[in-house]
Amino acid sequence: MKIDVLTLFPTMFAGPLDESIIKRARDAGLLDLAIHNLRDYAHDRHKTVDDRPFGGGPGMLLKPEPIFEAVETLAGDGARVILLSPAGRPFHQAIAAELARAPHLLLVSGHYEGFDERVRERLADDELSIGDYVLTNGALPVMVIIDAVTRLLPGALGDENSAQDESFSRGLLEYPQYTRPADFRGMKVPDVLLSGNHAQIAQWRAEQARRRTEQRRPDLL
Repeated sequence: MKIDVLTLFPTMFAGPLDESIIKRARDAGLLDLAIHNLRDYAHDRHKTVDDRPFGGGPGMLLKPEPIFEAVETLAGDGARVILLSPAGRPFHQAIAAELARAPHLLLVSGHYEGFDERVRERLADDELSIGDYVLTNGALPVMVIIDAVTRLLPGALGDENSAQDESFSRGLLEYPQYTRPADFRGMKVPDVLLSGNHAQIAQWRAEQARRRTEQRRPDLL
């Protein structure tokens, strides 16, 4: 998979995307990731990428010219152009799985008061938000989406079943997990997990996952 990121803050991506599963996926050739500075596509002496909104109001808007040029340069045939902004549809695991099947993503990070509306109308294939709260810019949401998508690429995880058993992968929260010791300060692991009966263990896990979801996230049911 190829992912291009268009941002005003390319140095923010240096740490999180060079560690753990994303690093291994990049080293293995499963993920071709490139970070691009939006200012490289502004051609005035000050590399201007924002301006005041027509009609007045606080803040600045990202101008259409540099974004159009950048997307037209980077997207190529078959690329899916996605804007990151509070106005986007809520990102969740099913969308991550959908994006993981795409050959090429171009993630455009918002900033200031957002995008000139013509960017949404003419360039964007989708618009995503990671939650109902305000962040300084779209860099962190871009990283969240890259992480969630990369985990679903074939070969990215050591155990191919890991992604299937995680929270939200089946529409439920994950069941409780335990490891050694079986008895810690009087807190014991449920007997069924020590029984070796895989059918009973699977049934217990399914029941626990549903119970936990009912208690903590009934909106998922």
